[in-house]
Amino acid sequence: MSTGAYRESYDRSMADPEGFWLEAAREIDWITAPTRALDDSRPPFYRWFPDGTLNTCFNAVDRHVAAGRGDQPAVIHDSPVTDAVTTLTYRQLLVEVQRAAGVLVAHGVGRGDRVIIYLPMASEAVISMLACARIGAVHSVVFGGFAPAELAARIDDALPTVLITATCGIERGRVLPYLPLVRAAVERSSAREPTVIVIARPQQVEPLQDHEIDWETALAGAEPVLACTEVAATDPLYILYTSGTTGKPKGIVRDNGGHAVALRRSMTEIFGIRPGEVWFTASDVGWVVGHSYIVYAPLLTGCTTVVYEGKPVGTPDASAFWRVLAQHRVSGMFTAPTAIRAIKKDDPDGVLLAGHDVSALRTLFLAGERLDPDTWQWATDLLDVPVIDNWWQTETGWPIAANPVGTEMFPVKPGSATFPSVGYDVRVLDARGTPVAAGVEGAVSIKLPLPPGTLQTLWGDDDRYVDGYLAACDGYYSTGDGGYLDDDGYLWIMGRTDDVLNVAGHRLSTGSLEAALAGHPAVAECAVIGVADELKGQVPRALVVLKGATQLDPAAVATLRAELVQRVRDEVGAVASLRRVDVVDALPKTRSGKILRRTMRQIADGVPAPVPSTIEDPAVLQALTEVLTSPSSS
Repeated sequence: MSTGAYRESYDRSMADPEGFWLEAAREIDWITAPTRALDDSRPPFYRWFPDGTLNTCFNAVDRHVAAGRGDQPAVIHDSPVTDAVTTLTYRQLLVEVQRAAGVLVAHGVGRGDRVIIYLPMASEAVISMLACARIGAVHSVVFGGFAPAELAARIDDALPTVLITATCGIERGRVLPYLPLVRAAVERSSAREPTVIVIARPQQVEPLQDHEIDWETALAGAEPVLACTEVAATDPLYILYTSGTTGKPKGIVRDNGGHAVALRRSMTEIFGIRPGEVWFTASDVGWVVGHSYIVYAPLLTGCTTVVYEGKPVGTPDASAFWRVLAQHRVSGMFTAPTAIRAIKKDDPDGVLLAGHDVSALRTLFLAGERLDPDTWQWATDLLDVPVIDNWWQTETGWPIAANPVGTEMFPVKPGSATFPSVGYDVRVLDARGTPVAAGVEGAVSIKLPLPPGTLQTLWGDDDRYVDGYLAACDGYYSTGDGGYLDDDGYLWIMGRTDDVLNVAGHRLSTGSLEAALAGHPAVAECAVIGVADELKGQVPRALVVLKGATQLDPAAVATLRAELVQRVRDEVGAVASLRRVDVVDALPKTRSGKILRRTMRQIADGVPAPVPSTIEDPAVLQALTEVLTSPSSS
């Protein structure tokens, strides 16, 4: 597209959202085409394409077969943990989804009923999601391996008719039995007991109990569902739970119509991926990135999507991603910065890339944690392709801000997510809700209405939706992130607003301090937290992980600490008052790669800090507890 294409498109989405989104809707096959884009009759509950009807599964599968793409690979399941790679063409995927939909119908699932999916990264996870969409059911994918209490809370909230699970998940050579967790969750739940359908994996053989049905047996006896159920564009497609501050998970509700339009458009115009190309998102279907960019966006577009059951390192080593890129001739890849930092830590010189032909890769996209400039530079130098930051949330479902490479590629500013995406009216506000000047940090907010594809509300709890997201400033959605817009209009996200440090009355973002630390050649990864201080209110404290080959004696560690303190002083200023730097083996993270800064801050302040259910490795947090509570550097 010509120079100025992004600005032309963005400005039109602001000035004429009705015409803009009705035009975008033409990329979707409708049963009843919408004549209206936005229903704003009941703010703040906005609805998109209110008079349209469609079926999401038809758009993701059936229409590609009808258009002649039946023999094109749709899903490549690449599982280094089971040493297997399998491929489903669009025609084969259609047959499997029809059969799975038949199983759901046979066990009482109909339009509007809920189905919980608690599965590892197997093809059956994608098939189950699409089967629900085919019959108008609402799926709720729960990350496989979540503790029984967390799964029970989701059962109680969603009230599923059916729960689909597997006998186990597999991680780095260890088997994680799922059925004991599911059984404990069902026992704890106060809801009606759902029918449990179990996919038997050979790595874990488990006799079934009452209310548990074998997947293969059920498929053999089911009548395939050949026709897709017509649903309203405003009907829910899925519920995705995200942790809430009150302990009760928040059920993000995504609709069918707005979701299909936004995801289809984003794949081509933001990510620059065309029908028929191979796309690899290294995430999990239990997270929003997996919903949007493993399953729906690539399939709505007619791409081949790689479903990866493995890790960036350890399956078998730090070359895992490069092998996937080369073997499947991947055009575009999406993962989290923390995955790239893990690879950099184990293979800081990138020697494991040798021997893998990744020449098909055009772009690497990173999101989920702040992309520090050092990690951006390392990946850019190693892969010799554009490394593109983008920023969004579970609630929005697709990027709020990105470098729209499929529309118009802009110069990269490392650390910035570039420009707001079409439809997102992003403002940076001060504590009074007034927009601030360029370069001034504030609360990053989005003027209502949100564009298509974003959350409609919280499942069964409109009041919590309003209180949690819309109450901070009238007429705005509060992202909970702090940042600023620079003089060129680039958006910089500096961290969660509750991660902003208040040092002697000076507000400092953890992101700026972490960027300074990450630029040191010995640092692979870092986190900064603000801990309570009697004199200054808060002072920053840094935890750094060194690159894999770095081995330091106590004297060298002391020198490194001094260098890091000086870097922060030079790049942020003396006001930052960084005095303490701890060198640690690893940082505690969620399974989606987010660093648990709040939990570490609570531990350091002596505040009760329950271990989050989303934590990847509790042992890492346990090991850090002594460091965090120690009165002096270790």
